[in-house]
Amino acid sequence: MAGGLHRPTGGCTVTDSGEEMQALVVRLRTVEQERDAWRTRCAGLAGERDSEREQARRLRGSGSYRLGRTLVSFAREPLQGPPRLIRRLVGRIRRRPDAPARRTRTAKRPLPARLYVAMGLDLPALRELVQTLRRRLTVEPDHRAVVLTDNPEFSLLRKAGLILEYLPDRSTWERHRPDRAWDEVLAGRLSRLYAEHAATHVVFVDPERPPALTDLLDDTTPSALGSLQQT
Repeated sequence: MAGGLHRPTGGCTVTDSGEEMQALVVRLRTVEQERDAWRTRCAGLAGERDSEREQARRLRGSGSYRLGRTLVSFAREPLQGPPRLIRRLVGRIRRRPDAPARRTRTAKRPLPARLYVAMGLDLPALRELVQTLRRRLTVEPDHRAVVLTDNPEFSLLRKAGLILEYLPDRSTWERHRPDRAWDEVLAGRLSRLYAEHAATHVVFVDPERPPALTDLLDDTTPSALGSLQQT
């Protein structure tokens, strides 16, 4: 019709744009999770590096180290050292009884980890679970808590101090990756996290009844199973 409006033909529909946006959100969350995992590993390596530097500094400042360097320099260039000083050093070493071997400081082993599978929790319930876990570890810091959640807003709780891992929920995964079953993906992720963090327990959180502080303090039920049904 002349002078009328023409509707565009072809192109992306609103539904296609929405699905592409959801796919980008899933990818972004996965990249954030991988980035945070690398940051955790780098922080651990930085701590080991600082510990090694401190041990090297203490070694260089010890009297035995300085004496050894002096003897090595005399052995390489004996003519540059006064003979009387060399004889005094050798005599002092001969008169000195064997010193007991110093105990080597063993690296402190990290606490064992415990995986908390918190699927199907909305943000307020997930925040409450994280706060309850923090209180549990404050009362009895006997493990590290690793929380696996399917809530895409998990990054808002990063400052809580726990290790948060993300896996898209069942419906989102099946919508974008129907070629691979969500249960298999969950099992693979749990297996990888179990090995990476040297975990000792896996706790499935029931979304209908998240654990209270008293439940978490009861070590007789560390692996109580909850519901994994996704709506």
